[in-house]
Amino acid sequence: MPLPIAPADALASIIRPALALLPPALSSPRAAVLLLAIALQESGLAAREQRGGPARGLWQFEQGGIGMCTLSGASCWGVLEHPTTAPMVRSLCAVRGVPATSYSIHASVAGDDVLAAGIARLLLYADAAPLPCAGDTGPAWAYYLRNWRPGKPRPETWGRNYTAALAAMQAAA
Repeated sequence: MPLPIAPADALASIIRPALALLPPALSSPRAAVLLLAIALQESGLAAREQRGGPARGLWQFEQGGIGMCTLSGASCWGVLEHPTTAPMVRSLCAVRGVPATSYSIHASVAGDDVLAAGIARLLLYADAAPLPCAGDTGPAWAYYLRNWRPGKPRPETWGRNYTAALAAMQAAA
């Protein structure tokens, strides 16, 4: 899909197909809104490669070292090793034709938006706290910070990005 991607198109062509590849319990409006808001915050749905940096994919995966990949600070290795998410990561990777290793995932997310969305959802699922309610901008911001641990958080853009994500969800309903 050419860049930039409109939020409604990202929801329909990337996020919903990714959620369909995961267990049904992981698919919810809360998850979709948060995934879309995070992609808007991380890449603006306009870049799959970080300008001047190592991040890849709309959710901005980074390669943190040999065999380790991070998602803007959160460990994708952790998602691969987490007892709840590990089988789901392996299944998602198998469906997408990607070896379930942090290196392969990092190499693939710049060209596979559905894989990137699925991995991002599994990262959120690994958090023991429930997803924030759709429309709760403040708790959604806190959830994003806790799970992505961005180096440059940009709180001044979160409200606009979250509102755009929520509007796209409401328009699609």
